[in-house]
Amino acid sequence: MTDLPASTTRKLGLVIDLDTCVGCHACVISCKGWNTENYGAPLSDQDPYGADPSGTFLNRVHSYEVQPAHGAAQLVHFPKSCLHCEDAPCVTVCPTGASYKRSEDGIVLVNESDCIGCGLCAWACPYGARELDAAEGVMKKCTLCVDRIYNRNLPEADREPACVRTCPAGARHFGDLGDPDSAVSRLVAERGGMDLAPEQGTKPVNKYLPPRPRDRLGAEAGAPAPAPVTDETGGFLGWLDRALGTLPQGRA
Repeated sequence: MTDLPASTTRKLGLVIDLDTCVGCHACVISCKGWNTENYGAPLSDQDPYGADPSGTFLNRVHSYEVQPAHGAAQLVHFPKSCLHCEDAPCVTVCPTGASYKRSEDGIVLVNESDCIGCGLCAWACPYGARELDAAEGVMKKCTLCVDRIYNRNLPEADREPACVRTCPAGARHFGDLGDPDSAVSRLVAERGGMDLAPEQGTKPVNKYLPPRPRDRLGAEAGAPAPAPVTDETGGFLGWLDRALGTLPQGRA
């Protein structure tokens, strides 16, 4: 088993804005591309163009239709990946020590050379953030693109997770959530950022910004009532309807 660090120097993580995410899946594609081409063993696919495709993804987007108490239904796009929890159960349950949490930045990683693919970490994770790579036989998860954020060979603007760099809506933000003065911490404070399933007690580092209320529809919002339906139609359409009605009907 692996022990968690008593504390971490930083708490690197993501802040995801559910109000601006449009569900385009650009983050999913960029994550798959970057990790397959650059990080460790590729994220494999099985029968990708067949009748029953499957594959390994470190980031997925789920879409839900939400019906508020008042107003119209709202479509919410919900990106999900590893939350790099402070009290990460996937780490403490690992029998080989392959799963571990870094003390310098709080990132949860998997040492693939020590992973035996037993799946206990996936069983322990309450968020479904672990995936077994069928080709490699090891568990994989979001790394916060650790090979990007510390890579001095990349331009400074690119030293952030691929999903953040790619998001066209600016819905994903990266930074140190252990620093109350960081941009991501201020964003969480201003928008009421929330933990996912806080009742699990895992203390996830990643935060979600809730969707803002949408305009209400209907009479209570002053929307104009539809015009009553009548048998008489005015204007040009009324004239056309009456003119066509005078034409003789063709025989069947």
